[in-house]
Amino acid sequence: MREEMSRREAAELLRGHRKPRSPHGWGLLVALWLLAFYQPVVTEGHLRRKNMEFIFIRFSAWEFAGCDKLWAGLVTTLCHHIRQHFGALPLSVFHVLGSRPRFASGFSQREWVLKKGTCLKLWGLLLVLGVGIAILLVALLVPGIKESHALKVVGSAVASLSGSSLVLGALSILKNFLVSEKKKIERLTDSDRFAGQLGFMSKIREEVEVLVDFLAFMEVFERRRLRVVLEITSLDLCYPEKVAGVFNAMATLLSDANAPFIFLLAVDPSVIVPCLEQTGCMKGLADNGYLYLNRAVTLPFSIPEMGSRSRLRSVEAAIQTREDLLYRIIAGNVAKTRCGAVGTSPLPPAVPGWKAADSEAVAWIHEAFRCLHDGGDVLCRYLPENGANVRRIVNTIPITLRLLLHRGDAELSPRHAAAWVVLADRWPCRLSWTLQCLEDAGQGSGTSLWGVFQRHVGELSALRQALGKVLSLDGDPELFRAFLERDFPFGAAEARRLLGVTVNLDHSIRHQMGLLRALARLGKAAAP
Repeated sequence: MREEMSRREAAELLRGHRKPRSPHGWGLLVALWLLAFYQPVVTEGHLRRKNMEFIFIRFSAWEFAGCDKLWAGLVTTLCHHIRQHFGALPLSVFHVLGSRPRFASGFSQREWVLKKGTCLKLWGLLLVLGVGIAILLVALLVPGIKESHALKVVGSAVASLSGSSLVLGALSILKNFLVSEKKKIERLTDSDRFAGQLGFMSKIREEVEVLVDFLAFMEVFERRRLRVVLEITSLDLCYPEKVAGVFNAMATLLSDANAPFIFLLAVDPSVIVPCLEQTGCMKGLADNGYLYLNRAVTLPFSIPEMGSRSRLRSVEAAIQTREDLLYRIIAGNVAKTRCGAVGTSPLPPAVPGWKAADSEAVAWIHEAFRCLHDGGDVLCRYLPENGANVRRIVNTIPITLRLLLHRGDAELSPRHAAAWVVLADRWPCRLSWTLQCLEDAGQGSGTSLWGVFQRHVGELSALRQALGKVLSLDGDPELFRAFLERDFPFGAAEARRLLGVTVNLDHSIRHQMGLLRALARLGKAAAP
């Protein structure tokens, strides 16, 4: 979108159109003058403009999840960023003196029309103020009239009335400058009067309408089209009623056909749809959350399956967040530089807390991450597409390897330990079922995990209804088969050793499966 914005800007300048301007610096004075005395006109030339500016606003619903009205947080975020982008002074002056644009009549290219009524009022107030001051000065200074109290009263009254009107206008601008739209909405949400939504939406609607009119004014002033892009994330982490509230806020902001808002809604439909179906917003739609989403979203975009290069970039981005590894990489590079300069052996310097075990753990961690990031290694093909899952795997591998070394179990390679972490993250239900069956059977070390799973997969299918939610956590079953049968054929002995250092597998799942298996066996024994 930024590239498209730059391309359109350059093309518009090549066509010979006037250069866009900004409400900053000298442009601020021009904007204030036009706000006070002119009304913008939407002409045919303005509608033909192709250059556009996107104002990007990120809204993380999780940050406002604790608020009573999450959707009010969306509106306040919008108001706050618009105020920051254009400045508080132009928006404050628009609240008092600004006027919404009107459409041109015919093919006129005149974009600004003098507000005659405002000018006449201002000049009238100044004229009355001047007359009042003149009368007061005459009553105070001219000999022979000084004793006329009536003239002094008339002069003072005329000057006070006209001057007070000007002062009230300045105070209104100052009030809007000091009290932002965000503070106004937050004050409304904290008020007991609006606790039951009494008049609340109408107040919010008024603030949004002022904001839309201000953006339309700035479009004509800047000589380009404006679009506010709101990126909404983390909505699938909030409570169902909060999710429905955000959709209501989006409907409020988009109710105007000319509203310059674009919403980018980044959500997981499998999480959002049940949230919507639990609220009352589904009435009339047969309680179908997917139907509601289809009517609310005008351009659906389901992200395609992640390719190998995208997976590697995701792993690299997650690895770069490991600050402990970055520190040791820098320290190692400094040590090599020093050793190369003095010609000594490349041993790491004596760093406080640097132990041999720690050095070995760092080497293991780097080797495991190298396998994840190696496009030629089969392990990278099993990485999840979700960035959160990738970060979870990257954060778990160092802990697992350190626990292995702490237990003195250095027989397993870092690659196999990393593969075990990936297995536990991608297929927690199937792995827990296999481990539980292995524990119940007490089979020897020569048994493979895939063989155990094959022998008891029919029993797992029989318990599919009881384990439905847990089974939904697993990835592709075919990949699970290829993982254990072909690429990483873990045996029972390896599984038992790795289970003691496995921290990314919920052991309560295995305990639940143990109870279900015991109950099933009791039912079979009681049947005869």
